[in-house]
Amino acid sequence: MKFEEIEADFAERTRRIVWCTVATVDRAGRPRTRILHPIWEGTTGWIATGRESLKTKHLANNPHVSLQYWDPMQQNVNVEAMAEWADGAEDRRRIWELYKNTPPPLGYDIGEFFPGGPDGGAWGLLKLKPWRIELGGMADPAAGLPFRRIWTAGED
Repeated sequence: MKFEEIEADFAERTRRIVWCTVATVDRAGRPRTRILHPIWEGTTGWIATGRESLKTKHLANNPHVSLQYWDPMQQNVNVEAMAEWADGAEDRRRIWELYKNTPPPLGYDIGEFFPGGPDGGAWGLLKLKPWRIELGGMADPAAGLPFRRIWTAGED
């Protein structure tokens, strides 16, 4: 399936649900989850987060992450991705502004949490590059939608 076939639903769900559970793998190979707030540009995800966090150690050992968005309507999104720190000033400034200028509830002012601004060292910018995105939920035969639709990298 091409990303364009799920893009509108993916964007609608991630913008509406906003928060997702993100799993990393610790140094002993055990999963660890937390709630985070990605913002997406097509198939690239961005997460503004603390750089001095446990997830930093996890990602240094294993950059694989799994994200799960869920809502009470049973419309979910599962993303399997590689995460890397985006340390370039251009990306940091651009995504800082993207969060700030995107309407709530998805957008917010990162400066409320990291007052050092886009060039401050306290915050980190994670870049997510998925290899698999799955839209799932209750089947909707009237709309002709299957229970799940899956995009994998390389299908486009």
